[in-house]
Amino acid sequence: MARRVLVCVLTAAALATIPLAADSAGRGGGAERLARIQHIVVIYEENHSFDNLYGSWEGVNGVANADPATTVQVNQNGAPFTCLKQNDPNLTTPPLLATCTDTTLSTPAAASTFTSHFVNAPFTIDDYVLPTALTCPNGVAGGQPGGCTRDLVHRFYQEQYQLNGGRQNRYVTGSDAMGLTMGTYDTRMLPIYTYLHSPDHPHYAIADSFFQAAFGGSFLNHQWLIAADTPSWPDAVHDGTANDLHSVVDSNGMPVTYGLYKATAPVKDLQLTASCATAPAGVVCGDYAVNTIQPRYQPFSPGTAFAKRLPPLTQTTIGDRLNDAGIDWAWYSGGWSNANGDVDGPGWTNGSGPLCSDPNAFGTAVWPNCPDKLFQFHHQPFNYYAAFDPNTAAGRNQRAAHLRDEAEFVQTLQSASGGCALKPVSFVKPVGAENEHPGYASESNGSYHLVNLLKALDESACAKDTLVIVTYDEFGGAWDHVSPPGQGTAGVHDEWGPGTRIPALVISPFLRGDFVVDHASHDTTSVLATIERRFGLAPLTSRDAAVLDLSTVYDAKDPFDNDDR
Repeated sequence: MARRVLVCVLTAAALATIPLAADSAGRGGGAERLARIQHIVVIYEENHSFDNLYGSWEGVNGVANADPATTVQVNQNGAPFTCLKQNDPNLTTPPLLATCTDTTLSTPAAASTFTSHFVNAPFTIDDYVLPTALTCPNGVAGGQPGGCTRDLVHRFYQEQYQLNGGRQNRYVTGSDAMGLTMGTYDTRMLPIYTYLHSPDHPHYAIADSFFQAAFGGSFLNHQWLIAADTPSWPDAVHDGTANDLHSVVDSNGMPVTYGLYKATAPVKDLQLTASCATAPAGVVCGDYAVNTIQPRYQPFSPGTAFAKRLPPLTQTTIGDRLNDAGIDWAWYSGGWSNANGDVDGPGWTNGSGPLCSDPNAFGTAVWPNCPDKLFQFHHQPFNYYAAFDPNTAAGRNQRAAHLRDEAEFVQTLQSASGGCALKPVSFVKPVGAENEHPGYASESNGSYHLVNLLKALDESACAKDTLVIVTYDEFGGAWDHVSPPGQGTAGVHDEWGPGTRIPALVISPFLRGDFVVDHASHDTTSVLATIERRFGLAPLTSRDAAVLDLSTVYDAKDPFDNDDR
């Protein structure tokens, strides 16, 4: 399969002047206001669709606006379920009462009758998983205050099946978590909602038409955040052995059987796309890494065989563009110093060796690489690239300059006196327990952590000229009612996505009100476009060249204010 042609049409600029790219006004409004921004901070959270998290925020295109056709989920045969089957331990019957009986033919093989507490409609998770619960099944020992649901599948082929060409009605059938996909949080109970409705809150915009760049999960969307492209594995094994990591899909493009889905042929749900020799027509195929896979370099999940770790990547990233332009940047990750073995660096908690002394470190970790049990290796996209090879002097220098611990980001904000010490571009990635990921992170705890980051920014000298983008890597398997571009809806798209709509906040001075809603269509690569067009950098691929940048927020208005400022 041919890769997209890179689009390189703009000229990189020196940091001394930091000009705005000439075409920004044409790509997105508010060019003059974007030009006044000196620092861009991207906070990258985890695994929620827009309706799942922000669906009841006032003024947005939320759950109340959903066409009933998108809320009623259908089975494998296309018939509507009567009830939502549940397997989250908090939602099954028991402990909840069975108030609904479903006799729908749920697979082509046999009729399946089940009972449930839930009819076929969205429901509020908070009614059943209380913020005070200890229900994180994969979290820290003893649970985590502020409970969480089970995890939900969020993989490349499954999401395309779930979207059903923009009908948005197969989330339940295409998921291992079934009815949980239709759960939503009470937006007004979220710590981030409370913070942004408190007196003297920072001015903010909600982008309610913002989609994850690529179908599927965290690994792929982190790659799209920094490269606007899907990684490939040149000469990947194609022999059907254990080292052949190609998926095998059925006639529906599905790679697996679930409780409400029965595969129509033998299948495999693996890290790479399906082989083009066997994939049905219309299914993306080839040697592309689309599902969670480990990097060649440390830190990687302890014990992962070399043959199953992705070879180093070489395509151009936003880091390369910034380096070439002399613009400083960093990826600040929670737990990075421990995982990377940066002894005594910011955030280091593992002593002087010879063993990892932090009780939350991986049990199989070998000092000085002492990753936290909830450190997510596939959330570190730059570590997959040859430019960061720790076995070379150049790679070590790049790591030291640009791959840093989140603790250092916070220290930079707190130590700034008389001016903002932030780099022009910062990416912030919280560690697992604080990133809102269902299954191992409490939604309330993760939201509190986000609030603390935003408070630190707002109280610093950086607030006056910093643009903060808060978004989520992907939908986490949760339903949303809005069809993505390319799924029966017009807009910028290609064979990789975009996928489900996700939450996005922009916090910035220079907005037209203290709260605005931006309805312009964006995807994750709009973050890249914003950085590129602010600092005069060439696009990385055709996608970030085509999307609107987020300067559109400066033309957005308070949905409840008729002031036409």
